[in-house]
Amino acid sequence: DLIFTFLYYMLSPHKMNINNKLSSFIAIKDIFFSEVGLGVSANAILLLFHIFTFLLKHRPKPTDLTISHLALIHTVMLLTMGFIATDLFGSQDIWDDIKCKSVIYLYRLMRGLSISTTCLLSVLQAITLSPRSSCLAKFKQRPSHNLYGFIFLWVFNMTISARYIVSLLTSDNLILVTESCSLWPATYLIRYTFFSLLTFRDVFLIGLMALSSDYMVTLLYRHKKQSQHLHSTNLSPKASPEQRATQTILLLMTFFVVMYFLDFIISFSLGILWNNDPVHLCVQMLVTNGYATISPLVLISTEQRIIKALPSMWGKMLNCNFN
Repeated sequence: DLIFTFLYYMLSPHKMNINNKLSSFIAIKDIFFSEVGLGVSANAILLLFHIFTFLLKHRPKPTDLTISHLALIHTVMLLTMGFIATDLFGSQDIWDDIKCKSVIYLYRLMRGLSISTTCLLSVLQAITLSPRSSCLAKFKQRPSHNLYGFIFLWVFNMTISARYIVSLLTSDNLILVTESCSLWPATYLIRYTFFSLLTFRDVFLIGLMALSSDYMVTLLYRHKKQSQHLHSTNLSPKASPEQRATQTILLLMTFFVVMYFLDFIISFSLGILWNNDPVHLCVQMLVTNGYATISPLVLISTEQRIIKALPSMWGKMLNCNFN
């Protein structure tokens, strides 16, 4: 099945010989499923930690709910991509029209919610860091705003992803998604209407991320300058939890933007230069999943509460196993 699928996607001649391509294809397949497994595990740990924090009635941070939402989205997104990949890397004969529509629609929805929630996380952290004299201060400590924001993001992204509900069919002679699930080429009006909506969404959200990130960098710089006046030059003032959280989110924003544009370049090149070559298609899948896999690891590594909780949780699990 794997060899058949590989040959099925080879639509044009290439300089590499078939053996080298097949070896690369198999290697990327292993890397891909390792990436999915790592990403699902990390996001699940992050999500469960925040659920337990809420259930134990510990005081949550302003961004905890948004981080939990992002972890849930990335878990579903990676699981969906893994399901798609089972057919891409080897035909499993698991598709029918309903599964085809549902899985691709769900994946596109999760991708839209990922960029939307990442933007929301950046804006919330900018609000949290803002001084009391700022016009943003009035939005602090209002959890209901988060709930309304989530509802709006879900409704908006469900609407602009609706094209995939009506354009997905299980047919062999259409634009391929996998061997068994294909995309019906939409009419000019529908295609460019949804393309315009997606472009507007991405440009607006990335622009908002850039503005909020610039605002946070400015606030951090001002705080550093003030600290230098208050402390001796021989002492390095310790960063506050809010500042450490801001630095982490700024790192996430930078990584997201880099991966977004790298994914865009690879997607554009696939159609123009490589003619949907399967090896490069797999590389694009690795890049597409990069942010969903790395972001929870960054958040876990910089969250002292999780680092302190994991050893005790691991010890309790070992004791239960031995008993």
